[in-house]
Amino acid sequence: MAPILQIKDLTHIYSQGTPFEHKALDGVTFSVERGEFIGIIGHTGSGKSTLMQHLNGLLKPTSGTVALDGVDIWTDKKITRQARFRVGLVFQYPEYQLFEETAYKDIAFGPKNMGLPPQEVDRRVREAAGFVGLTDQQLGASPFDLSGGQKRRVAIAGVIAMEPEVLILDEPTAGLDPVGRAEILGNIQDYRKAKNATIMMVSHSMNDVARLTDRLLVMNGSKLAMDGSPRQVFQHAQELLDMGLDVPEVTRVFLRLREMGLDVEPVYSIEQAVEALKGLKEVGSHA
Repeated sequence: MAPILQIKDLTHIYSQGTPFEHKALDGVTFSVERGEFIGIIGHTGSGKSTLMQHLNGLLKPTSGTVALDGVDIWTDKKITRQARFRVGLVFQYPEYQLFEETAYKDIAFGPKNMGLPPQEVDRRVREAAGFVGLTDQQLGASPFDLSGGQKRRVAIAGVIAMEPEVLILDEPTAGLDPVGRAEILGNIQDYRKAKNATIMMVSHSMNDVARLTDRLLVMNGSKLAMDGSPRQVFQHAQELLDMGLDVPEVTRVFLRLREMGLDVEPVYSIEQAVEALKGLKEVGSHA
């Protein structure tokens, strides 16, 4: 089966031809398979946000292409509009974009824009609310009367209600406490499993992306610097640190063990750490 998204030689220049010209993306190429969970990491200004806004047609490439199911999303206006429903984008702190009288109406806004009949809009609102753990009472409340975490759920449900095949999230857990973080990440996983959706998540939490994702894209200086599984990417822990990025806490511990002279490879998960330490113990017992 063909990749759901294919990005080829994607370049974006802001304010081209002016003294403020800035190349935010420079020849970025990668593809995304259906059902993948991809993490996007990179320091501030590396091009992550610009990249995301190209994937559903909010920004038009200066050059290069973004293809959805093999079709360039800029082929014509109708295809561009369809792409914006098929590829859902949740911005950072999306709760600041809530505006309706009730949470229900906020979630229904996208499906209504798609021209769906009222019965289908209602089904989607209630299903999306279920994915993010909102009660009927919360649906009937003003979003401004809800807690910060509940507002975040309403905003995410508003995108999920359009049933996007690709769901892109920019720091979905930013500003939440550990319980809220875990709940939102669980909501995202539930949607992925139920709809076989593709997830792309920008995050500064290396622990989250190491634990959840199938694959990592590393942006650095407007270019795609790395593309591989968490295991492959975190094998280059020192390079990531040199880019100004973090690595999972357990990876830092193993880098320190290596500096102390122990023969260990970098790991990125607790499970890998346990296996590596068992191996060290066995070597020690045979010495």
